[in-house]
Amino acid sequence: MAEKAHVAAREFFAYSQEQVDSIVAAMAHAAARASRELADEAVAETGYGVAADKLQKNLLCSERLHEHIRGMKTVGIVREDAAAKIVEIANPVGVVAAVLPTTNPTSTAMYKSIISVKGRNAVVISPHPNAVKCIGHTAAILYDAARAAGAPENVIQCMTHSTFAGTQELMKHKRTGVILATGGSGVVRAAYSSGKPAYGVGPGNVPALIESSADVKKAVADVVRGTTFDNGTLCSSEQAIVACESLRDQVMTELKANGAYIVNETEAAALARMMITPNFTVNPKYVGKPAAEIARQAGINAPPGTQVLVAPLAGVGRDYPLSAEKLSPVLSLYFTKTFEEALDRCESLLRFGGMGHTCSIHSRDEAKIRAYGLRMPAFRVVVNSPSTMGSVGITTNLPPAMTLGCGAVGGNVTSDNVGPMNLINLKRVAWEVRPAPSVTAGPAVSAAPTPQPAKVTKQAVAELAAQFAAKHPKEAPKEAPKAAKQEAPAAAPTPAAKPAAPAAPKILDFVSEADVRAAMNRSEKIVIGPKSIVTPAARDLASVHDTIVMHHK
Repeated sequence: MAEKAHVAAREFFAYSQEQVDSIVAAMAHAAARASRELADEAVAETGYGVAADKLQKNLLCSERLHEHIRGMKTVGIVREDAAAKIVEIANPVGVVAAVLPTTNPTSTAMYKSIISVKGRNAVVISPHPNAVKCIGHTAAILYDAARAAGAPENVIQCMTHSTFAGTQELMKHKRTGVILATGGSGVVRAAYSSGKPAYGVGPGNVPALIESSADVKKAVADVVRGTTFDNGTLCSSEQAIVACESLRDQVMTELKANGAYIVNETEAAALARMMITPNFTVNPKYVGKPAAEIARQAGINAPPGTQVLVAPLAGVGRDYPLSAEKLSPVLSLYFTKTFEEALDRCESLLRFGGMGHTCSIHSRDEAKIRAYGLRMPAFRVVVNSPSTMGSVGITTNLPPAMTLGCGAVGGNVTSDNVGPMNLINLKRVAWEVRPAPSVTAGPAVSAAPTPQPAKVTKQAVAELAAQFAAKHPKEAPKEAPKAAKQEAPAAAPTPAAKPAAPAAPKILDFVSEADVRAAMNRSEKIVIGPKSIVTPAARDLASVHDTIVMHHK
């Protein structure tokens, strides 16, 4: 498939912008027409999510995506700076290896295929083993539409027998130009370890801050809608509410009005045992399941109509498993006395498994919204909207995308909502704007005059000598000591200094994936204590490379 895609990409290179845009339009329209059917197939095959919400994702990755990229230049000269005398020319990356998840299978297939073809690339899709049929059907619809519009043969291909070994071979293949990896941490690590350029995304642990000036009724409704959208299968879905203490009664009232069931400590412990693994990853058995079903399996007697389970927590980290990403309609809940405490809590949630991803704030105070945006270690800050929908461009003007980069802090190469421009390379043609310096030419600035030495006279030397003598009067020489008749006894040997006690190891309170990668580069170990917070991504990476050690004292 990679070899066939390489041939297709070479042919595709000669296409004009008009031809490419015609093919992309045909793909988008065909995908939009099949969106409802494909949404039903995705739920039936994977058991994840809600068909009506998957329909909205499919439309986002067909109609809305096409609308956003329609006028984007991706062929030939794409930008020209007359003043700087630089012309930028688009070059496709060639073959895109697209690794797809089971949580958002059909929408991600549409999205990755369309942005790849928009950049004149060929794409080979590696579907998740639990979503082979619906992804294969989506790829066939896109390919048939592309071919009917004049695309090269094999411009879109999809593996029909999906294994991790096969995916690894695709990612490492000599014809693969770039990898678009969406899935679990193992797949993303494999993409980054393949030796190929890769766009992989990190996990999200999204806090939603409800600030004291917020429209509480809308804010709570937005959070519930966000976390229940497709049963929380997007990594940018809300995972926690952080609200000001002054809003407690209003928030609790609105949560119950929106179908929330507030679990007690015993029920929260049962949820944590069931949903979060010992490695602090979410149990895939409960991803994308409705709140009522999760409650039933945890032995919680939630009332009929329950839309979301809410667990009040006192802290963040390994002692509070439900403070991690849950990918389902289950929220943790925190109340803080001040805005500064709320910022601290939101940041700690992001640092516990959501670095660089997404956060949201509900507020009517522009200064506090900007303070939140400046402070949070997330590259999508959604304001007064469900974070799930805002992050991917449904309710905001962010670029429509199903690959949300988390930047360097999340171990990713980009912080973008990945699009066609991430799948092309820019060639730059630059004209001379200043002459080359001559080999014999001197410095551009005038040289400073060489200082001339002062003239020294005998009188000056004599005066300096007199001044020195006045300050240092001559002392009489002391009489040399007489030699001793007997040799003095040898000095007792100085006892050897006791060896210094070994320095106590530095114990880190918090460890992220970036910390693990830095330690690996230095060939060092990271020392943690029983109370240290280690993000799930960091723990997964460290377990493979034996980077973290526990210090119990």
